[in-house]
Amino acid sequence: MKKLFSLLLVGLTALSVSAQLKEFTLKETVMQQYRSFYPKHTNMVNWIPGTDTYSYLSDDYKTLMKNTAKKDAPVSIITTAEMNALTGETFSTVNVLEWKDANSFYTSAGGNYFLINLKEKKSTQIYELPDGIANEEWSTNFQHMAYTVENNLFVRHYGTNEEQQITNFPKEIVSGQSIARNEFGIADGIFWSPSGNYLAFYQKDESNVADYPLLDITTPTGSLMNIKYPMAGQGSEKPAVGIFNLKTGKTVYIKPTGNADDYLTNVGWGMDDKYLYLVELNRGQNHAKLLQYDAESGALVKVLIEEKNDKWVEPEHAPYFVSADQFIWMSEKDGFMNLYLYKTDGTLIKQITSNKWVTHAIVGHDAAGNVYFSGTGESPLETNYFKVNLSSGEQVRLTPEKGTHDVLFSSNFTHLFDTYSSHDVPNSESIKNSTGKVVRAIRTEKNPYEGYKMGTAEIGTIKAADDTTDLYYRLIKPANFDATKKYPVLVYVYGGPHAQMITDSWLDGASLWMYWMAEQGYLVYTVDNRGSENRGFAFESVIHRQLGTIEMADQMKGVEHLKSMAFVDPARLAVHGWSFGGFMTTSLMLRNPGVFQVGIAGGPVTDWSYYEVMYGERYMDTPQENKEGYDKNRLMNYAKNLQGDLLLIHGTIDDVVVMQHNYALVKAFVEAEVQMDFFPYPMHPHNVRGKDRVHLMTKVLTYVLENME
Repeated sequence: MKKLFSLLLVGLTALSVSAQLKEFTLKETVMQQYRSFYPKHTNMVNWIPGTDTYSYLSDDYKTLMKNTAKKDAPVSIITTAEMNALTGETFSTVNVLEWKDANSFYTSAGGNYFLINLKEKKSTQIYELPDGIANEEWSTNFQHMAYTVENNLFVRHYGTNEEQQITNFPKEIVSGQSIARNEFGIADGIFWSPSGNYLAFYQKDESNVADYPLLDITTPTGSLMNIKYPMAGQGSEKPAVGIFNLKTGKTVYIKPTGNADDYLTNVGWGMDDKYLYLVELNRGQNHAKLLQYDAESGALVKVLIEEKNDKWVEPEHAPYFVSADQFIWMSEKDGFMNLYLYKTDGTLIKQITSNKWVTHAIVGHDAAGNVYFSGTGESPLETNYFKVNLSSGEQVRLTPEKGTHDVLFSSNFTHLFDTYSSHDVPNSESIKNSTGKVVRAIRTEKNPYEGYKMGTAEIGTIKAADDTTDLYYRLIKPANFDATKKYPVLVYVYGGPHAQMITDSWLDGASLWMYWMAEQGYLVYTVDNRGSENRGFAFESVIHRQLGTIEMADQMKGVEHLKSMAFVDPARLAVHGWSFGGFMTTSLMLRNPGVFQVGIAGGPVTDWSYYEVMYGERYMDTPQENKEGYDKNRLMNYAKNLQGDLLLIHGTIDDVVVMQHNYALVKAFVEAEVQMDFFPYPMHPHNVRGKDRVHLMTKVLTYVLENME
């Protein structure tokens, strides 16, 4: 009797605790994951150059603070009210663009740029930029400011604020903007030399690229919005790189060695301004050349490095110079992205790292010959930071705590500000020395979801369809999970290149809405199949010429794993994904009919011949070269196979996966006399953002809940 009473007491206590827990609304999970529910962290950290002191913002963003590396001694530097008084502008937050020295920093408001001198309590306006500009890029110490107006490039000069027009071309010639639709690691179009005496810039001739029509419904009769969209196998942009000499006022253009529609990428400068370096990649993307050009004349000096691969070569990093005559080249020619040291004449000195994991980026180097870089480390789920000595080859991991790290180094690399999270840690911050030893702990945050009813996630591995390769999965269970019950499952899928859904970070890479869905009595499951990132070239390139085939085979192994769990109801499976995940969702519904009862595909690629040249031809070659591969993965060919409920969603001004993909698939369903559902999001591009995202996720998850038997 005493035992029964104890059990009843435990049960009542559990019910009482459960009753006291709050429940998320779907709106909260969509809109507040990175706001009110985001773990507290130190805002806008910047090391002050030449010191072991760093600046950061107060929690309300209205006061600039500073603190020291070794001793916790916070000091207020300046407030927004003081900045307003100094500049005559209105600052809602303290905006530090860059520290000039220990006493002054650059800032901007309303298109005006200022240098704030804290010691003299003085503000100097250095630039007043006009409306309608974009792509601002400043040279060292803000000596010059480059920017674009529509399709042309301009420069303003420190002190005079005088504007100088660099290019003057018709609309189809675009200067100073990113090219190749931001593939190959391209994010910018303007590249200042170290001294600021030269300005290199991308230029693209889009006259050979087809116009693609988008409809603006906000005007009374509707308006045509034409974009340039180069589809696989069709006319592509013709890139160029110009070099503007600020002393002579003249521009020269480099002379590529290949075809007019080959790619020019990974632009970088040597230390002495004498040479410009870039990669020329053939349109087939299987032959890359690192080229050296004379900055004064634009003439080709030498081909320094060549790389070829039967599948693809994908250079994404400019050469990194450690001295005037030596640079580091990043390459995955040995199967993983590693570092190689070269002379500037192209002679290989040595391979610096031989890691069997992926290097992400070089951060910098110090006077002692140590190079600092980021990468996964032994676990592909993590992001870590390392240093390697160029002479000895000794490599040190600076972030020993397992998880996903983000590190900011002081200017002399004696200290680093390390922020990380993991499966168990919402946010932890510390200052470390150059060996990775913690000098001072800053903060370790508690779970921001305490007091809410929230399930758990487990991370594990399964074998891929080759029965050899390990794949990672994430399974989210509801708070009241009962292993004796049978649960329906929502599979969330992406599966494409350059994406990783599962990481050792807070929430394991999951969206908070997935936990809301779990509380509706579901399991939420994700697998990173072969073809996704951070696993090396062999893992990623197995998809070549057959997008969807290997990925689906691995996802079906994930389904097999689900069905092996006693608490999974195999007759109630749903699948949802966006973009490549929309392609995967629709592929799984049509090419493996009957496995999933419900599917929701957002912005799906349905025919790779409708997708862009740069991405599509890397993975599939051209439609002319790979007719079988394109036909096999054209989803319209499988419309008649649909079993279950399928909802297709698309933004009506999607300029990434154009709406033609969904229209063509809907047409195929109509012709096959197969019913499905379609929902457009008017005037949204590839992703539905802002408050309308709540509508989107309500649409997606309600569709699952209402249609799952």
